[in-house]
Amino acid sequence: MRTLLTRHATADGPRWALDGRYLPADFSLSQWLGLPATDARDALARLPREGDADAPLLAPVEDAQEVWASGVTYLSSRMAREAESQSRDVYQKVYDAERPELFFKATGWRVAGHGAPIRVRADSAWDVPEPELVLVLTSAGEIVGYSTGNDVSSRSIEGENPLYLPQAKVYDGGCAIGPGIRLCDAAQMRDLAVSLEIRRDGAPAFAGTTRTSQIKRSLEELAGWLLRELRQPRGAFLFTGTGIVPGEDFTLRSGDVVRIDIDGLILENPVQ
Repeated sequence: MRTLLTRHATADGPRWALDGRYLPADFSLSQWLGLPATDARDALARLPREGDADAPLLAPVEDAQEVWASGVTYLSSRMAREAESQSRDVYQKVYDAERPELFFKATGWRVAGHGAPIRVRADSAWDVPEPELVLVLTSAGEIVGYSTGNDVSSRSIEGENPLYLPQAKVYDGGCAIGPGIRLCDAAQMRDLAVSLEIRRDGAPAFAGTTRTSQIKRSLEELAGWLLRELRQPRGAFLFTGTGIVPGEDFTLRSGDVVRIDIDGLILENPVQ
């Protein structure tokens, strides 16, 4: 059985569960991720569980935790960014560089969970979902699990000028993670199937697939760069880049439903 941490909206407030049963009400992911990875796993295994976790799902991230993202880690992403941009060589350079592209995506309270709505910017003409493996990191940068993420993005804003990336990436409804955190080490994440399906008016509008083995950099490398000069005392979430990019003829619309599946861990969100 694969171990899954989920967060739920109970009558008494948010509460974590492990494999469908509630953990103690005072369990804190932020505190748990402050432990070394081995100690964290042992501590979690010893915690009592009770009752069926049947309350609605929340994003599996606590309000004060940080969500970061990696860019241009797949060849397909580099090529798509070059096609959209007026500054094309910058994407080739970062793809080949020793230092990866990393950027801030959201704080925990801004993240939509499974089933919650996402948005496109009102001032953007071209918007896409970006399905991504999301690493869950301890405060020391150790990888203890992953989730499924959607780095919703404005390609028209970033394409106009790469310096507009924060506006293309960081806005209300622009980040989704869920349905939970699958606990495992990095070796189990190296070749996972990733699929994206977008439905419009009940019919398929776009579909694509890739594998995490197509990420150019190692997962440990990306985590290491994030924590190189930036403490994460509550742990952190790190998007690892997208390998599925809809073409220029597609843009998200209100009413679309985005479904991302990473090895059976499914995140689905309607577009508001």
